[in-house]
Amino acid sequence: MDFFTHFLVPYIILFALKSKNKLEGGFGGISLDLDTIFIAWIGFLVPYLFVFSHRGITHSFIFAAITSTLFLYVISRKSINGFISKLLKRDLSVEFTYKTVGIAYFGALTHLFLDFSTSRGIPLLYPFTLQRFSAEIYYYIDLTTAVIALIVLLILYLRVDMRYKKAAMAIFMIMLISFGGIRAYEKNVALDENPVTDGLVYSAAYPTSDMFTWTIVQSDSSNSTYYSFNYNTLNKEKNDAKMVQSLTVTGGTVQSAQEAIIKAELFTEVQSFRWNAYYPCINANFNAKEWILTYFDVMDDGYRNNNLTVTVD
Repeated sequence: MDFFTHFLVPYIILFALKSKNKLEGGFGGISLDLDTIFIAWIGFLVPYLFVFSHRGITHSFIFAAITSTLFLYVISRKSINGFISKLLKRDLSVEFTYKTVGIAYFGALTHLFLDFSTSRGIPLLYPFTLQRFSAEIYYYIDLTTAVIALIVLLILYLRVDMRYKKAAMAIFMIMLISFGGIRAYEKNVALDENPVTDGLVYSAAYPTSDMFTWTIVQSDSSNSTYYSFNYNTLNKEKNDAKMVQSLTVTGGTVQSAQEAIIKAELFTEVQSFRWNAYYPCINANFNAKEWILTYFDVMDDGYRNNNLTVTVD
């Protein structure tokens, strides 16, 4: 979900509850995405620490508490708070107390919930597990939601009658919930209208930027075969259909390829690829000297590099 929405949702909820600490909640809501500035470079420089990335370590229940608390502490310092207030020409004073730390964490929890609703998900239970959790309702960034959120923020910034600000916040929340409801409904429609056939037993639907177009992935019981396609629930059309195998071996034996794969699984870049992939598959080619293993994801959403090639002697 976008930066503006992450600020607005806790702010609006706290406004409705007549809390005096709306800003603390809003700042807690955006604190986790500061990983793009302060955390992501660690994973870039030290590939082994790939969890230090955007939507990585900070997007868990435990580290969200740490991140939101640290951010609130920093932004509550008089010198920093005064500079920001002067820059924006608005009083953005916040307090650092036990109460406001809890409110900032509430904002962080709304952030986790919003990102949980989007593609690929987040490692909510890290450091106990690296598994990502996702409802797969929203796409990474919903452009319409982001634009409306920005407009609402501008209305809150401007010195206009409070009734207009209240109306803007109410409209935004109604829109956000409605879009989520429509997407959840359309996801179920996409699944219902595409039952599994031909030996396939599992089916899942993933959002795209169009709320009426879903990527369907079906697989057999052993996850050795995947069938994927895009499906539009309005015109009932399929496109980009493809059938792939989880492992394709050329130039050598399957047993030898599997032994090479076991070695490759120790590579940091392979672990990182698997962590980011939905359905990782492998094309294994032996050239009489070494195995060339090309990892790719059945889901190619354009959000990241969809293939990785490594060699194993």
